Amino acid sequence: MTWRGTATLRPGRLGYRGTVGDAHRHRHAAVQVVLADEPVRLRGADGDEWCRSAVIPAGAEHEMHGGAAGQLIWVDPTGVLGRSLLARVRGTGLPAGSPAAWRAAGESLAEGWADEPTSLHPALRRAVEAVPAMLDATVPLTEVAGVAGISASRLGHLFRDEIGLPFRAYVRWARLQRAIEHTRTGATLTDAAHAAGFADSAHLTRVCHDMFGLAPSALTRGVRWE
Repeated sequence: MTWRGTATLRPGRLGYRGTVGDAHRHRHAAVQVVLADEPVRLRGADGDEWCRSAVIPAGAEHEMHGGAAGQLIWVDPTGVLGRSLLARVRGTGLPAGSPAAWRAAGESLAEGWADEPTSLHPALRRAVEAVPAMLDATVPLTEVAGVAGISASRLGHLFRDEIGLPFRAYVRWARLQRAIEHTRTGATLTDAAHAAGFADSAHLTRVCHDMFGLAPSALTRGVRWE
């Protein structure tokens, strides 16, 4: 199915509204919310579900078979909303990789999004704030840890424990955010890739595939940026 609709980028959030197309098996460094007008099929490591709403945790391997109109939202897991959504998945009591948990968490969104997430560790917050300024080059964990004021091993554990992602996966998400910002203002894929610290456009394409299950062309062909 072709992706055709509009996309918006806000700090920590990528949104898409339109036809929900197919996405092959992948995992992404963001919490994904699915809100479809008609059921779409989600398949994970632990079964599959037809659902109109779902919350897919960061790092959960899955595939999607769409065709319905709807809305998809990719949310930065370090933000208040992202952490609240992850808490909904944990609150189902089901394995985080289970589409049944994703569906149950999605259905709970009708009750509101007012969960109170736990605050980030102060050192982790400092690290998250430092990453964007480093994206035009390599982002070493040791350098970010120095800014955060803790050891690299401790910071690595904090990324996994509180965000649910390895440090390198988080940096890939930040780079994609930067690349999307440049492409939406008219930059070529190559220029956007270099501005975000990717080696070249092929590198950006591979990472986009890993993160969203889609090539950058799928996000530009038929998709209008607002």
